[in-house]
Amino acid sequence: MSVGVLAPADSAGAQLAAQLGLPLLDAAPATGHYLVWERERLALAEVGEKARVEVDLIEGAQAHRRKFGGGRGQPVAKAVGLKSGNTPTVLDATAGLGRDAFVLATLGCTVHLLERNAVACALLADGLRRGLTDPDIALIVSRMRLEHHDARQWLPEQGQPASYDVVYLDPMFPEPDKRARAKKDMHAFQSLIGGDADADVLLAPARKIARQRVVVKRPRTAPWLAGVKPDFSFDGESTRFDAYLPLRDA
Repeated sequence: MSVGVLAPADSAGAQLAAQLGLPLLDAAPATGHYLVWERERLALAEVGEKARVEVDLIEGAQAHRRKFGGGRGQPVAKAVGLKSGNTPTVLDATAGLGRDAFVLATLGCTVHLLERNAVACALLADGLRRGLTDPDIALIVSRMRLEHHDARQWLPEQGQPASYDVVYLDPMFPEPDKRARAKKDMHAFQSLIGGDADADVLLAPARKIARQRVVVKRPRTAPWLAGVKPDFSFDGESTRFDAYLPLRDA
């Protein structure tokens, strides 16, 4: 079922709806989820719920992480190999809301983002649009390029040699219900989008186009992607980053 966008016809929200093939609504639906244009930004709403999901790269949690998150000492930065003399180019093939991609761009990486879900892509595109207007982060956001593609089809179509040092995969993993409900945005997203049960097919083609490594973000106790043991891993507080070396055709 397609999610509609409640927005004035002349708004940036309506433009995003047209670009992503989402229907424009005249009124909120009676049930379910919808995108709404309010306060000059796009947000995901659920009928009967006050919480809204939006991508805010300027303030809030993303701003705090940008200023106080630990820089190159963060597990995600170590996982992609960010260090003195190596600032890798990154393909984030499952961009979601772009949180880790923004961290990597903050640390100097150029990041190409792919997102297959039109709702997530619309929210992220709107967040990037607003970020480009903010003098504090405009340079960071300029390092991020978002495209609406399904990585399952996109990755195998890429030829060699590869164009990216690192391919980053963060497939949505179903969270325990209590935890998901405590994180309103995660609950809204999971109830709308669900988990990426088909993510196993991404690993092999990703390893064929990465120059340095593929990094897969997983909950700490989750199984390896596609059942393949990583070459090495980096642990965070609640997540781990499994790293795989490239594969090349003989």
